[in-house]
This record gives sequence, structure tokens and C-alpha cells, in this order.
Amino acid sequence: MEAATARSRKRKSAAAGAHDPKPRAEGRSAPHHPPAGVTEDDGGGVDRISGLPDAVLGEIISLLPTKDGARTQILSPRWRHLWRSAPLNLECRGLVNHWKKLAGVVSRILSSHQGPGRRFCLSPLLHTKDDEAAMEACLQSPVLDNLQELELYYCGSQVPPSTFRFSSTLCVAHIRACSIPDVSIQGLHFPLLKHLGLDNITISECSLHSLIGRCPVLESLLIKSSLGFCGLRINSLTIRGIAVDDIFFIEPNNVELNELIIDNAPYLERLLLRVSAGLDILVVAAPKLDTIGFHSDEGYRPNKDHLNRLEFGSTVIQGLRVDKLAMVVPTIKILAVQMKALSLDTVIELMTCFPCLEKLYIRASKSEPNNSWRRKHQNLIKCLDISLKTIELKSYRGIKSQVNFVTFFVLNARVLELMTLEVDS
Repeated sequence: MEAATARSRKRKSAAAGAHDPKPRAEGRSAPHHPPAGVTEDDGGGVDRISGLPDAVLGEIISLLPTKDGARTQILSPRWRHLWRSAPLNLECRGLVNHWKKLAGVVSRILSSHQGPGRRFCLSPLLHTKDDEAAMEACLQSPVLDNLQELELYYCGSQVPPSTFRFSSTLCVAHIRACSIPDVSIQGLHFPLLKHLGLDNITISECSLHSLIGRCPVLESLLIKSSLGFCGLRINSLTIRGIAVDDIFFIEPNNVELNELIIDNAPYLERLLLRVSAGLDILVVAAPKLDTIGFHSDEGYRPNKDHLNRLEFGSTVIQGLRVDKLAMVVPTIKILAVQMKALSLDTVIELMTCFPCLEKLYIRASKSEPNNSWRRKHQNLIKCLDISLKTIELKSYRGIKSQVNFVTFFVLNARVLELMTLEVDS
């Protein structure tokens, strides 16, 4: 009996020790100390980010806007030196409240920074020769010797001479509001350039083709509001996306793009357009093209004598009307259109041309009077296999022609998953 009582007391003592919030010193493990610079916040959590290696923290800082990256210096002594040695992401927009102070601020940042330059976005509104000289001095800074991303808003007559000194290291280049003379790109090569944007640029057709041809790994090309060339021919084994936007130029004597030929682009997936009128697009070889954005039947320019024309081999689409259907284009899965008037007949024609279409996005200024279909298309409905899964219709007002249009797809698109009707505010 006494032995049983003793064993019971031992068990109670062990159980009490297991729940004791202050364990005995005997056998106690050493307390955990976080790495230097790592602190516990008010909630008892551990600041594990500060414990990461300098190289990792530098990468994180380089992804922040310039002001936010600089502000990390006040977080703690651990962070104080990191911004100056991290890869520099220098975004000039928003640094100062007046353009006259910008050159001095940028110059001080470049002269004090110890790390490599990764991204440089310079977009002042230049007013004097002194501003041009200051920009040239910035581009000459040794910090930028191995620059990877350049966004340059020059607003001057010619691109600064030092712009292309980074040609061997650039991965992203967006140049805006200047002219690129033929001599400035002679002999250059861009072995790493994947993304090229030309915005409000004047460049000759010869130089444009030469520039694109010297980018062996180019993946995306943006041509926006640019002049000096009538034709653009694409022969690229790597390009995946092309965007053309010329809607802002309305001068009748401008030398501007009126023909886009995609000669050979085996990996091209996206063709995005915002073109007012008069552009002929010929797709010769683009076997992976699956997205066409905002093809239109509207014309904005009085000097253009025809709507945009899209050709796939012998199949011709003039505006949004299928003029000639010699072959269907089964690769197109996503289509966005700008319609002068919402027309079910037009959309049915496009679905016949693109039989594998899965997503359709429509902007329409107005609607056709009726869009009735029950009698008109009753035979077509039996044989038309509608593959659409997503439809988005902007400027929906609930009028009869729009309701008829929507009803057609609700009743006949068997695999439809989502229809979005966007109402204008």
C-alpha cells in the first residue's frame, strides 16, 4: 500500500513538472539568440528578413521604387549600408517636386552609390542645353556601365550619344520622344535585349529593321506613335509579342506605318493593335499566334482611304468583315475587337474564321437596330460549334439589340463559363 502511494506521488510530481512554466535549471537548453540585427517585434515574432544575406536583401531593395529603397536605411543599423551597395533601381519620376532640381539629385545618387546600376528611368522635360548636358553626364556614369534596363524620355531632337553604350548588357529598353539617326545604331549589337519599346520616335525604315535584326533574343516589341517608316517586316525566331499603337498622329503628310508583314515568327503569340485606320497586316508564318487585340472597323483619320486589313494567307478581313474566307485560322483563341456598332452577324463571321475562339472582348460605340437571330440563323445554329468560354461586352445598356446579342450566346454557346456585361458609369 505504501509502495503504491509512493508511485502515485512520483507520477503527480512528474506531471506537475511537465506543466511547470518555469522549468528547473537542471537539463535546461540554452536560450535561442537571433542573428545580429534580428529583433523581436512587439507581437513576439522574429524579424527573419534582416537575417538574410546581404546579397538577398540587396535584390529585394532593388525591386522597390527609388524613394522606398533609400528609406530602408532608417530601418535599423543592419540595413543602413544595404541600399548604397544594392543593385541600383533609379526611377527619376517623383524624386523631386521641380524638374530643375532633378539633375543635381540624380548626379548625387550616382556619385554616392557603390553597387551596380540595374535600371535607369530618366524622364525629365528638357528645356535647355544644360539639361541635355546633365543627361549625357548621367548616362556616362560608371555606375551604369552594366545597365540592364533603360527607360529614357528625352524630349529632344536626337537621342543622347551615350544611350546605346549599354547595348551589350541591356535586357529592356524603352526610348521615348526623340529621333534615332541612322549613324547612332551602326555597328551595334544587342545580344541580351528581350523587350524593346519605341514611343514617339522618328527612325528610318532601314534603321528600324537593322535595330530589330540585331536583337537575337527579342521577345516583345512596342511601336507607339512613331514616324519615319512605312513598312515593318518581322523575321524573328524569338519574338512572342508585338504591339502597334499609332492613334495619336493625324497629320496628313507624316511618313508612318501602313504595312506590317509577319514573315516568319514561329513563337509569336500576341498581336496587339490600336491603329486608327489604313494598316495592312499580312501574317505569312506565325503558327503559335493565339491572341489578336482590338482589331477595329472604325477609322479615325480623314486622310486614310480604307480600314485596317488583316490577311492570313488568302483569308482577308477588312475592318471586321470577312471579305474572303479561303482558310480558317484555328490557332486564334483570344480576340478583342472595337466595333462601330455591335453586330451579331459580324461576330458570327469572325467565329467562322476563328473556329477555336475561346475568349471574346468587345467594345462597341453603339448597337445595330435589332440583332435578331432566331429565324435568320436557325440553320446555322445547328452546325455552328461555338467554342467560346468567356465573353466581355463593354458599354452595355440593356437595350433590345444588346439583349438579343447576349441571349444568342447564353442559349447557344454550350461551353460558355463567364459573360461580363460592363455598364458605363
